Amino acid sequence: MAKRAAPEVNAGSMADIAFLLLIFFLVTTTIETDSGINRKLPPIEESDEDVIIKQKNIFTVLLNGKDQLLVEDEIMELKDLRAAAIEFLDNGGDGSCNYCQGSRDPKSSDNPDKAIISLKNERETSYKTYIAVQNELVAAYNVLRDKRAAAIGEGSFTEMEANYKDVNWPGNKEKLKEKIDQIKLDYPQKLSEVQ
Repeated sequence: MAKRAAPEVNAGSMADIAFLLLIFFLVTTTIETDSGINRKLPPIEESDEDVIIKQKNIFTVLLNGKDQLLVEDEIMELKDLRAAAIEFLDNGGDGSCNYCQGSRDPKSSDNPDKAIISLKNERETSYKTYIAVQNELVAAYNVLRDKRAAAIGEGSFTEMEANYKDVNWPGNKEKLKEKIDQIKLDYPQKLSEVQ
């Protein structure tokens, strides 16, 4: 009896099918990106002279390994941190800030441009508390920027930024960008993390 040859499978189109499947999965798959804390590093200044910062212009926030806050050498609860930071940033102690609404205490910060918030934490600090402190400090800047935007007559700062990013916003984007930049100059976010 003669042996029958096994029928061959036509594999000519297998490469095409595999290629189409590969393209399909590449197009339809979403790649998740990790989101972290959004920080823009300051530009490197080519200056040989040391910058002298008065101690009264530094708002120190210390976070220990037990997740306790020490703000300006006083123990503070997390819920009170935002108000304390706003009071420090909006002080206007030297009188040069005509838009500051603070108490104008000469022992506190001179103006928002000179005010720096210094955050130091220990290795044992929990990530949750670290992020919560960061959020409160950034929220203090956002509150002050929202107040400044309302004083200019533009609603809130966050709305201004959203409108600037919106492609369909009907207003003048150049003027809006100028106002956003001016508010950022009025209340610059100077948040320093000490190692």
